[in-house]
Amino acid sequence: MTSSALHVARTGLDAQDVKMRVIANNLANVNTVGFKRDRANFETLAYQQVIAAGTQADSQNRLAIGLNLGTGVQLTGTERIDTQGTMNTTGNTYDLAIEGAGFFQLQQPDGTIAYTRAGNFKTNAEGVLVSPDGLPLVPQIQLPEGVSAVTIGNDGTVSATVAGQKEPVELGAIETARFVNPAGLQAVGGNLLLETAASGAPQVGAAGLEGRGTIRQGALEQSNVNTVEELVTMIETQRAYEIASKMIKATDEMLQYVNQQL
Repeated sequence: MTSSALHVARTGLDAQDVKMRVIANNLANVNTVGFKRDRANFETLAYQQVIAAGTQADSQNRLAIGLNLGTGVQLTGTERIDTQGTMNTTGNTYDLAIEGAGFFQLQQPDGTIAYTRAGNFKTNAEGVLVSPDGLPLVPQIQLPEGVSAVTIGNDGTVSATVAGQKEPVELGAIETARFVNPAGLQAVGGNLLLETAASGAPQVGAAGLEGRGTIRQGALEQSNVNTVEELVTMIETQRAYEIASKMIKATDEMLQYVNQQL
């Protein structure tokens, strides 16, 4: 029984250690553009059924309850919480934020598409809109030389005043993608997410249509991490870790007592 208690307490230590790591990552990214906080989810391990409920107690009665002993806890996964982050108005022409569901599409060096909520775009030497890491938007938006007064509409339409033209010229449109299960996207770092079997296929199109959010120019979506909430959760996790540690110490003292007395 005591050795089982040691095992259960150990699973508790492992679980709280993982939860603390998730909290630490959330707090580390509190100022990361478009970051969505993670939550660690747990479930009970298999139960040992010593006496089944409903077992015959005597010739006329059955047990109303049984005897089941839990064997601990395990991590089921980390869930990304996709609530909207606070909008920070920057006034920068190429800072974009999505209000609502959806992701910007970026082309990786191997040709695959990655998805992001971080809209702090720049222009490279060819005038192409790219992420800070140099990944171009999909579809590609290229600004010609002498362009000025770039405007990006709520539906992603990009227009600008070009040298030699009196009226604004449409240069293309930024499309966004949404997923049936955005929490199923795989985070790979660099503010990038990848499609998985759990996320479903991307539904790509103009912003503001078919459930996709609208694009807001001159603003950035901030991290949705609530510092106060994370700190409270961190304290709760620390206390739970201490309790599991004390359980191990208490069980060890019980074993020492038995060894000394018997």
